[in-house]
Amino acid sequence: MTIVLGAVAYDAKVVPIWEGFGRAFERAGIAFDTVWFSNYERQVDALLSGAVNVAWHSPLAWVQTRRLAESRGRRARAIAMRDTDRDLRTAILVRSDSPIMNLEDLRDRRIAVGAVDSPQATLIPLLDLAERGLEPGRDSRVRTFDVLVGKHGDHIGGERDAARALMAGEVDVACVLDSNQLLFSREGTLPAGSTRMLHAVGPYDHCNFTVVDEGLGNVERVFVETLLAMDIADPEVGPLMEMEGLRRWLPARTSGYALIERAVDRFGSRWAP
Repeated sequence: MTIVLGAVAYDAKVVPIWEGFGRAFERAGIAFDTVWFSNYERQVDALLSGAVNVAWHSPLAWVQTRRLAESRGRRARAIAMRDTDRDLRTAILVRSDSPIMNLEDLRDRRIAVGAVDSPQATLIPLLDLAERGLEPGRDSRVRTFDVLVGKHGDHIGGERDAARALMAGEVDVACVLDSNQLLFSREGTLPAGSTRMLHAVGPYDHCNFTVVDEGLGNVERVFVETLLAMDIADPEVGPLMEMEGLRRWLPARTSGYALIERAVDRFGSRWAP
C-alpha cells in the first residue's frame, strides 16, 4: 500500500519538508507520496473521497472532516500530532499606553483579527469574547486581515498585518497566537515594550494527521511508529522537524478541539458580521 498524504502548500517550505519526511517513511518500508492542495476545503473533500488516505489537517479542517464523516455514517480519526500542537493560546494585545484595562473596555473598540477562517487568530478569540458577553460585530468592530483565505491562518500573514495595524493605531486590539507574538517581537513588528497582553485565550490544540474509516489499514501502525521515532538529533530528519516547528511527534488527542468546535457552532467555518 502507498500512503498518499494530503497537505496544504501554505508556504514554500512545506514541499521540501514533506519530501524529506517521505524519504524517512520509505526507509521504514512504507511507499509514500504527497498531493498538494491550495486550500483545506479541497483537502477535506479529497480525504473523504479517498483521493488521499491521510491528511495533515488544521484544527478547523479536522472539525470539518469529523462532522462531514459523521453526517455520512463514517468516522474520522486523528492519529498523530506535533508536541507544539498542544495547549496553544491566543494573546489579545493592546498597546502599552492604551487606556483599555479589561475586557469590558473592549465595547465599541476596533479589534484586529487574522483571516476569516483562522482558528487561532479569529474564530477562537472571537468565540471567547462572545461567550463573555462581548458579541463581535455588535459590541465591538472587527477588522479581518484576509491573507490567503482557505489556508486557515497557517501562513500567519494575517496576524502580522493585524499586529502592524495595532502599532499604526488603526485598531485598538490585535489577536495573535502567543508564539507569533514572540516572533513579531523578535522581528520588530511589535517592538519590545510596545504592547501588553490584555487577555489570553485557550488552551487549545492545533494540527493533526487525520484519517477516515479504516484509515491506513495495516500500515497505519508503522506510519505512526515511524513518526514517533523521529529524533530531533537525527541529522536527516532533525532539520525537517525544526522547519515544521516541532521537537517530537506525539499520539493525537481530540480533547483540545472543544473551543474550535464551539466556534464553528457559533460562527460557521468563516467569521462574518
